[in-house]
Amino acid sequence: MSVTAIVILNYNGIDFLKKYLGILIKTSGNYEIIVADNGSTDSSLDWLKKNHSEIRAIVLKENNGYAGGYNLALKEVAADYYALINSDVETTLNWLDPLVDFLEEHPDYSAVQPKILDQNDPSKFEHAGAAGGQLDAWGYPFCRGRIFDTIENDRGQYDDAIDVFWTSGACMVIRAEDFNDIGGFDADFFAHMEEIDLCWRLAMKGKKFRYSPKSTVHHVGGGTLAASHPQKTYLNFRNGLVMLLKNLPKKQLIKIPLRMIFDLAAAFLFWKHQGFGHFKAVCKAELDFIFNLRKYWRNRSQHAHPKISLEHPVESVALQYFLFNKKTYKELNQ
Repeated sequence: MSVTAIVILNYNGIDFLKKYLGILIKTSGNYEIIVADNGSTDSSLDWLKKNHSEIRAIVLKENNGYAGGYNLALKEVAADYYALINSDVETTLNWLDPLVDFLEEHPDYSAVQPKILDQNDPSKFEHAGAAGGQLDAWGYPFCRGRIFDTIENDRGQYDDAIDVFWTSGACMVIRAEDFNDIGGFDADFFAHMEEIDLCWRLAMKGKKFRYSPKSTVHHVGGGTLAASHPQKTYLNFRNGLVMLLKNLPKKQLIKIPLRMIFDLAAAFLFWKHQGFGHFKAVCKAELDFIFNLRKYWRNRSQHAHPKISLEHPVESVALQYFLFNKKTYKELNQ
């Protein structure tokens, strides 16, 4: 039988462990559960040892971010499939079975994600993954059920299983062989966008990704870094540019300076609606990208480049959203 390991990456998440780890144990059957502690400074490890001594802990000495933390932790996990799940996710009964079953039956797929709903309002999708991730032609991510900050109610409109461009880092099951063959996440990303970059690199090798509504989880979101924090804005914008440089074919690299102009326009919207800190974060992201261009270019040369272009029926989700007021996934395709 194939071996699946559920791996939670924890950083100062004792409150989430107290709230959701017991539920995870009850809803996950006989799957192994591992907590990888990413250099927490709270009492997470003491609490885990006292209350769930049966749970294996992998202890990392410092906070390596989502990307680096998982890369280090998974080197110590022997499994055929990794079920990566955030500490702020509440699972439902037998949530994992349909995801593992799908990968067992479809060897050309690298990863699959469940339906991800908002823990605070389960009638709504959750920002980080919703009903499957996509990219527009300029590299902006969006989801079925979530475009920018517009979150749809779950009315069953996305209860069809479909192929997606990326699966959510909040909760996904990935084939261990594929994860390791591609070198895992890009640790330079630290956090945010690393799962999209990973899926893009695997797609270059002919792998596919799936959203399955047969499984549902509930995600709090922002458990480690709140959405309102400018650092999240910085990481999203910097990593978005790095991802394009790494993965676009040469003929499409012209998109990057144009994308930077779009990002600056977004920065002024941030300033207007969320304050100067977010405007500053976008500017910092662009300067970081420019000053470290040589390093990021070297990363590009370390892996095979796509023979496919970044193309999507939606040329620009931002244009559709802000100019034509198309706020839902189904409206984008009309």
